Amino acid sequence: MKDLHETWVYLSASPLLHLTLTLVVFVAASSVFKRAGRNPLANPVLVSMIAIVLLLLLTGTSYQTYFDGAQFVHFLLGPATVSLAIPLYRQLNRVRQSALAILVSLLCGSATAVFSAVAIAWLLGAQASSVMSLAPKSITAPVAMAVSEKLGGLPSLTAVLVIVTGICGAMLGPLVLNLLKITDWSARGMAMGVASHGIGTARALQVNELAGAFAGLAMGLNALATAVLLPLVWRLFF
Repeated sequence: MKDLHETWVYLSASPLLHLTLTLVVFVAASSVFKRAGRNPLANPVLVSMIAIVLLLLLTGTSYQTYFDGAQFVHFLLGPATVSLAIPLYRQLNRVRQSALAILVSLLCGSATAVFSAVAIAWLLGAQASSVMSLAPKSITAPVAMAVSEKLGGLPSLTAVLVIVTGICGAMLGPLVLNLLKITDWSARGMAMGVASHGIGTARALQVNELAGAFAGLAMGLNALATAVLLPLVWRLFF
């Protein structure tokens, strides 16, 4: 056991360890996801997150130490987001034809995501800072944290809420859309992108390219609309 502990201490000093750990865990989680018949409850992001948290707790590794090694994956979030323009470009004609529907659904979806969360939290007696942190939960994390800070919320809490929202959307979104008998792939993609940002968009891309294209568009436009309009509306009513 002493030799094992010394080996772990030596390996944990290398940033490569936590990068490798992240990739191995995600590949394993993706395998579990496929074997489960792509069941939303076996979402690879959720499974990976739980597995890595447990490993960090068991080994007594701080998050900062882990992030120092895995930050290359964090860096790749930018290029990965930009690459969503590829399926969008392939569906450009369809997007142009649906411009009015996209605008209306974006505004309705964005407003619903914000005000439903704020109203429920307020009715349940949440503190003002928690309500402010919850408001931008449906947009991508970097933008959501900036909006939360501007409103007077807690960016760290917002980051957690964004992740939970994305995972729940990816897990439950397709089930809800099926129950509502929504079969149009562009509509399904818009719903996933507006409600559950990048994680929902990744889920939409796994199912259908058209849905993925519209989800990517919705994610980007929702982040822009929320970042611009939410602080203005908040000042008017709160």
